[in-house]
Amino acid sequence: MNSTHAPILPGSTIGMVGGGQLGRMFAMAAAKLGYRVGVFCGSSDEPAADVASFTVCGPLEDHSAIEAFADRCDVITLEFENIPAETIAACGRHAPTYPDASVLATAQDRLLEKSTLHDAGLPVTPFMPVHNADEACKAGESFGWPIIVKTQRSGYDGKGQHRLENPEQAANVDWEGGGDWIAEAMIDFEREVSVVVARRVDGQCQTFPVFENDHQNHILDLTTLPANISTETETRAREIAIEATRCLDVVGLLCVEMFVQKRNGEQRIYINEVAPRPHNSGHVTIEGCHTSQFEQHVRAICGLPLGDTDLVAPAAGMINLLGDLWGEDGTQPDWPAALSVDGVSLHLYGKHAARVGRKMGHMSAVGESLDDVTARLRKARKLLQR
Repeated sequence: MNSTHAPILPGSTIGMVGGGQLGRMFAMAAAKLGYRVGVFCGSSDEPAADVASFTVCGPLEDHSAIEAFADRCDVITLEFENIPAETIAACGRHAPTYPDASVLATAQDRLLEKSTLHDAGLPVTPFMPVHNADEACKAGESFGWPIIVKTQRSGYDGKGQHRLENPEQAANVDWEGGGDWIAEAMIDFEREVSVVVARRVDGQCQTFPVFENDHQNHILDLTTLPANISTETETRAREIAIEATRCLDVVGLLCVEMFVQKRNGEQRIYINEVAPRPHNSGHVTIEGCHTSQFEQHVRAICGLPLGDTDLVAPAAGMINLLGDLWGEDGTQPDWPAALSVDGVSLHLYGKHAARVGRKMGHMSAVGESLDDVTARLRKARKLLQR
């Protein structure tokens, strides 16, 4: 590292824009390394506020509050990408801020994101902009039905998107209410995977192993390591993720979600989406890898040496805990029963209101085989249900 990229050392203050569970776990990892973490969020009862050194509350559009927060920080990062560019620019006037506003502008617009990656020669799912049913039908004719249409901006965990089987379904979409849209080809994928990459300001990169992801109702349910893919596909997936990180000029973390398709005995990879932040699938690294994604995020933005990302055991897994596990009257799940399963670690996010589909926490485990790890996690979650 040269003198223009001097590291930001432990004892310094890191600012985190966003008070959710990603900010919470980041703050806990940073504290372990000796950093203070200040959080900017909407209210003092958000998950990250519980573990922060200090909290500044206000809307993201309140530049006076943002600048008062940023003035107390040595470096600033964020836990979600849908932050106004003006807010990030305001932070950047007081401290180095990663990722910067240009990265957010790309990540906030699915069409711009896909176009940027495609223009860089990276394999993305076939796509085109659409604005109405007629254009969606043209996409269906071009890609073959069914297709997926998504709002160009916002939306996650299945929100803001529709699977269209035919022209009749295209006619039923509220095209005016969703703003601009993008249509994508449906990939007959064998499995879904993701790669988290850390990148420092000097360009040094490090990837985690490829995670395999299983979704239920468009929400991540289970992540396992190692992914059930060939060595060649693993290597290529990591190379693609690094290329995407450099293409977008991300400093910090980038998660690249991918589809793996099997054709003629060979596995092909297509980028689905990217997220310039820690990712739900990366929670498996807390117990599963020598360095967690959150510690790696700290190391990347502070210019420290990137950590060892190898697995600590032959297999690791993470299973999400949604608000569905809570009773309608707010009854807590049976935590003692779940923790009676050997080797299962529990992470709760400190959210006060459990709602159906809301991510409230996760459990993880490591072991000698994926079958063993998955069985223990599923057993532990089942025991939560009273």
